[in-house]
Amino acid sequence: MRALVARLIQALLDIVAAVSGTYYSRKYAAIARRLGLARGTASNRRGFIAIQIDGLAYEHLVTAMEMGYCPHLQRLLQRGEYNLEPWHSGLPCTTPAAQAGIMFGNNDDIPAFRWYDKRSGESVVCKLPGVVMALQERIAAGSRGILVGGSSFVNMFDGDAARSLFTLGSFNRKHFFESVRGLEFLLLFALNPFRTIKVAILAGWEYLTDIYQRLSMALRREHPRTLEPGVAFLRVISNVIFREIQTFAVMVDIYRGVPSIYTTYYGYDELAHKYGPTSRIALRALHSIDTRIHQIDTLRRLALTREYDLFILSDHGMTSAKPFRHLYGRSLGEVLCALIGGDPYLNESGDAEQQGTMHVYYLVEELAAIERNVGLPLAYIPRTLRRLVSRRIAMSTEEARPLDLLRRSDLVVRNSGSLSHVYFNVSPARLHVSEIAALYPNLISGLADHPGIWLVIGREDEQVVIMSRDGVLTLNGSPAYAVEGTDPLARLPAPWLAAAQIERLARFSNAGDLILLGEYDVESGRLVCFEEQWACHGGLGGPQEVAFMAFPAALRWSLRHVTQASDIYPLFARRYLADWRPLRPTPEATPAAEPIADHAAS
Repeated sequence: MRALVARLIQALLDIVAAVSGTYYSRKYAAIARRLGLARGTASNRRGFIAIQIDGLAYEHLVTAMEMGYCPHLQRLLQRGEYNLEPWHSGLPCTTPAAQAGIMFGNNDDIPAFRWYDKRSGESVVCKLPGVVMALQERIAAGSRGILVGGSSFVNMFDGDAARSLFTLGSFNRKHFFESVRGLEFLLLFALNPFRTIKVAILAGWEYLTDIYQRLSMALRREHPRTLEPGVAFLRVISNVIFREIQTFAVMVDIYRGVPSIYTTYYGYDELAHKYGPTSRIALRALHSIDTRIHQIDTLRRLALTREYDLFILSDHGMTSAKPFRHLYGRSLGEVLCALIGGDPYLNESGDAEQQGTMHVYYLVEELAAIERNVGLPLAYIPRTLRRLVSRRIAMSTEEARPLDLLRRSDLVVRNSGSLSHVYFNVSPARLHVSEIAALYPNLISGLADHPGIWLVIGREDEQVVIMSRDGVLTLNGSPAYAVEGTDPLARLPAPWLAAAQIERLARFSNAGDLILLGEYDVESGRLVCFEEQWACHGGLGGPQEVAFMAFPAALRWSLRHVTQASDIYPLFARRYLADWRPLRPTPEATPAAEPIADHAAS
């Protein structure tokens, strides 16, 4: 009897799967035709879908699952279909460095989210399309991206994708609605009118929710800057508009049988920066992302054209923080000026990664594409929307003019979370610690003694010098580990690994004359952030260093010895790129890497 019931249930499930497959096949066939996209031929070769949740630490994902905010991912793990492992994202733990490493296996000379080129006077900010395209051209030289022949949606880099949309590394290459004509672009969502209604309701709800939350926090005086203009609008774009469009685009390409798909959801990261990584606001955004992952996974399992492996991962984590200015009444740059004396000219920048602002770029470009491809009078609609969006969000001078025209600035400070690069324009060459001490006698000791600063890092000939208020660590590229006083890195679970990563960062050609890391309190788990953020990443200390990956259990991968994002690349390349051969040695077990998993689970 039990066997008969089991067969009946299986038969019913097969019928449901067949009906679902037919429904989705017809639905996405119509969508693909309207977008001018051809369906791929059936393939026996497995493809992959990588879904990146920006800024979600392993530790915070575990917390979110325990609180019920990631039910689909939790079910995948509980059923034994998937393994979840932490991995060390490396230094700097930022999206540009992580995605460059994952997609191309090369994140050399990306010292932060923003930095400065002393030789050219150019300020490099990784939210400007031209900057990211130039970076991609450099890191991709001699390396095949993991998305060859595939698609990239809402990413920093494109991984050599054949179709790359809403991606800074291939900005302006192609637009999502480029092939749509006349009224047909309106029919894309009309095939499922509930989606249109849902997006409208979600957008309105998100906007009102954001205003209510920020007003409440302002009245309770919990956070400064809670009434910034435009924030609610950016939140709607990131957490609703782009979340729905990219999910829609991924599902279309699953139907088409594209060999590889990579997309990044930024909504959690945006809110975690403002409200904290385990705040209800951020975790609700994460729950919405989990729901979209469920939708994608459901379609993937139908195998309409090919079978796919699904990967869910993050690029780095997030550590709770307090802003430097909020604690000490001055910015880091102003403190530097006071220690230098003599009223130096200060050029300081740093203000969150602002993925929402990047999404405005994308949205304006897509509206322009629609405007070009529809006739009057319908073209007035996207034209009006494009103008309204452009006016609603005023781009900062950092975004509008990456070139620092004041190249004679005495002091240039580029802040990225708890990491800051400091440049002195007395020379186009990089200054040694001894030269800085001679020019500014009180500076280094004053910085090391400041309660908001943990580490002061510089170069002296071929040595890297790491200074704190309690000791000095000198590194020279060998196993030698010379400490005077107390080891500045002793508070970390893997000081040897941290030392190796600091040394690598300090040897980048565009690293600052001095590199500063914000104070990290182990007991409270809180950092001092050089930007106006209540959770941050970029430097060292806490969950920001430990990302995660959920992958099919059948792969039997181990990430225990991954020490930076570029170590992830060979895992994908070896499995999904035909005839791939490593250009550099693949990671091996090292004593420094051993504590990573233990730290992540703690």
